[in-house]
Amino acid sequence: MPLIRSQSSRNSIEQEGRILLAIQAIKNREISSIREAARIFAVPRSTLTTRLRGVQNRAISRPNSHKLIEIEEESLIKWIISMDSRGSAPRPSTIREMANLLLKLYGITPVLSVGEN
Repeated sequence: MPLIRSQSSRNSIEQEGRILLAIQAIKNREISSIREAARIFAVPRSTLTTRLRGVQNRAISRPNSHKLIEIEEESLIKWIISMDSRGSAPRPSTIREMANLLLKLYGITPVLSVGEN
């Protein structure tokens, strides 16, 4: 089974590279049409069109289910590491409380709270 997964991920990485090359060729006016670029680089035309419109790759885009923004998550991680370096590793409940305090700053009603994970 692991061989199939690695083959699949390798194929998606290769396809992503071909999509980026196709976008670059179109933007540099080396290829005039999206259809021709999709055929030359062997990528789906619909995917190429979507990327040219500015939609990000799903693998690198942030899911909508995140309640904290990236900067808040990073600051929470730094706080956890600093507490740990001082010999006082915070408990999961304390981390949850800190995350909920960050969410309260938004002032959204009803107040959001983070889950267990």
